[in-house]
Amino acid sequence: MKKLFIPLFALAMVFGFMACDKTSPDMTGNGQLVVKVTDAPFPVDMIESATVTITKVELRKAGDGISDGYPFIVLMEDTVTFDLLDLRNGVTEELLAMEIPAGTYNLMRLYVEEASLKIKDGETYNVKVPSGKQTGIKIFVRPDFTVTGGLTTELLLDFDLSRSFLMIGSFNNPRGINGFHFKPVIRAVNNSTAGRIRGMVTDTSKVKIVNAQVWVAQDTVVAEAYTDTLGHYAIIGLPAGKYSVFATKEDYDTVSYENVDIFPGNLTIKDFMLTHK
Repeated sequence: MKKLFIPLFALAMVFGFMACDKTSPDMTGNGQLVVKVTDAPFPVDMIESATVTITKVELRKAGDGISDGYPFIVLMEDTVTFDLLDLRNGVTEELLAMEIPAGTYNLMRLYVEEASLKIKDGETYNVKVPSGKQTGIKIFVRPDFTVTGGLTTELLLDFDLSRSFLMIGSFNNPRGINGFHFKPVIRAVNNSTAGRIRGMVTDTSKVKIVNAQVWVAQDTVVAEAYTDTLGHYAIIGLPAGKYSVFATKEDYDTVSYENVDIFPGNLTIKDFMLTHK
């Protein structure tokens, strides 16, 4: 049974690790692994639903790169469908929770059978994922994460909707859309060492701006989100470090903050005020 956790907006998946500090981690026996799903942003004003169907999840221990010597552990063999539009602004949904052997892991294989995008007042586009169904989508976790005996570890998989669904045609109106290609872009993060950022986006009259785009970057875009009906945004699963944070919307300027610190396990708040052009 799927379990809903309330904390982001951007297509994604979450695997979580929550562990206590121990001077001598127990690397024997089993530890608990929780796998969750979250969503990265997309121009949602025209999208009614964006679903992904997962049929199998595998995990491999870290090794010397010789895959044959480090076989995958099967974590799940079931059919689970997520609507990524339900996973916005910090919302995550649990994919699985189970005990696995203690150790260090760095590679996951996700078997995605199909994806579907439904346009408001328009068609539903079903996209098959041949490689995702047959050989699985490889997701490398950087850095490696450790499952400790007797403790729970949480891993976050962030499914980037905007880069995973590649539109054919024009997004100006539903009739201009001719279909989609589906090329999954997934970011895997050790949630026990990750931070998060949230805030509000308003105009100079303090009116809340809906569907403003917010993104964080370190040279390139790391993650992004769109504000909800209350002008609120949230981005979770950010590795600790310094980031540039941006916010904008069509017909508004772009506002940015430089050298924003994200700390492990902590919340950073950044509000934006945009000026209408």
